[in-house]
Amino acid sequence: MEVTSQPAAFQPREFHTSLMSCCDDVGVCCCGLFCLPCLGCSIARDMNECCLCGLGMPIRSVYRTKYNLQGSMCNDWLTVYCCFSCAACQLKRDINIRKSTGTLKP
Repeated sequence: MEVTSQPAAFQPREFHTSLMSCCDDVGVCCCGLFCLPCLGCSIARDMNECCLCGLGMPIRSVYRTKYNLQGSMCNDWLTVYCCFSCAACQLKRDINIRKSTGTLKP
C-alpha cells in the first residue's frame, strides 16, 4: 500500500476560557485572589509537578504545548507578567474542564 500524503498536524486551539473569564468559575477565581499559592499547588498537583512549579510561565508553556494551545513562550511570559493571578485562574479553569471531560493527560 502506497502512502501519498502525510498526516496533518492538529490546528492549535484556544484555552477553553478567556483570560478574564473569572465568573466562569467563581471558586477558582476566589482561590486565585485570596490564596494564590494554594491555587499554584493545585495546578501543580493536577499536572504531576512539584508544588513549587505550579505558578508562572514555565508551567503555562508546558500545559500549552501538551494540549497544542495557541501561543508562544513570549506570549506566556507577557500574560503571566501582566496578569499573574488571571493567568493562573485561566490555567486552573482549563484543567478543571479537561478533568470533567476526561481529557486531562497525566
